[in-house]
Amino acid sequence: MAVKSVPYQQAPSRRRSQRQVLLQHVVLSLAVFVVAFPLIFAVIKATQDSSQVVSANLIPGSSFFSNLKDAWQAAHLGTYMRNSFIVAITVTVGKTLLSMMAALAFVYFRFPFKTPLFALVLFSLMLPAELKIVALFDLVSDLNWVNTYQAIIVPFLASATGTFLFRQHFMNIPRSMAEAAQIDGASPWQFLWMILIPMSLNTIGALGVIQFVYVWDQYLWPLVIIRDVDHQVVQVGLRSLLGSADGTNWGSVMAGTIVSLLPPLVMFTLLQEQFSRGIALSQEK
Repeated sequence: MAVKSVPYQQAPSRRRSQRQVLLQHVVLSLAVFVVAFPLIFAVIKATQDSSQVVSANLIPGSSFFSNLKDAWQAAHLGTYMRNSFIVAITVTVGKTLLSMMAALAFVYFRFPFKTPLFALVLFSLMLPAELKIVALFDLVSDLNWVNTYQAIIVPFLASATGTFLFRQHFMNIPRSMAEAAQIDGASPWQFLWMILIPMSLNTIGALGVIQFVYVWDQYLWPLVIIRDVDHQVVQVGLRSLLGSADGTNWGSVMAGTIVSLLPPLVMFTLLQEQFSRGIALSQEK
């Protein structure tokens, strides 16, 4: 009995697969455009003059540098960005160091109530920052830190997120390495600086990106505690571009906003690989 051969129907299946891939690319492209449109809009408006910026015109202009000069000089944008950079770098470095030392204690030291204390550290993540502002304001005022860098640096040096990330990473490091270092006579500080830190570069990079962006975007607390232009940060400083006596120059506002985005963007670009690996808490460092 002869067996009939079935025609090979790979072509329709391939076309259907190509249509699915094309549809996926269209959907993803639309999603990227929707997410990026506010930034694209801000970039375009930053290049337009005062007559164009209030219109529906989305054609780039040629006034970006004049708008930036106005924001830099009239609104002291350079001073604000310098202050934000000082605060962000100091808090990021301080948080990283304190988080590593706290994680070292929670993983490698034995002391009473270690587990409840770590639970208390995690519990602090549930407290919104707005809930602590009144008490923090009273404390900072009693210390005479109003209008100083200490007021916007010291309260943010402790990090429950950083302690958690480093604790999880240190727990993945074999305990035998700590025992070998102890046999060789290494102190806890030597074990931290010579062994743990070189093995934690990805976690350090991840925490550095998170904390730098978080501190750079601080608005409410600096607005409450800082009244001095010489110590104010860029997010509050951008507000001075709004509602001036001559009206709001939205081109200058957009230009200042775009420039203020550059430091976090550069930080993320430089550390994006460490950020991805560190957040994954992978054992492969």
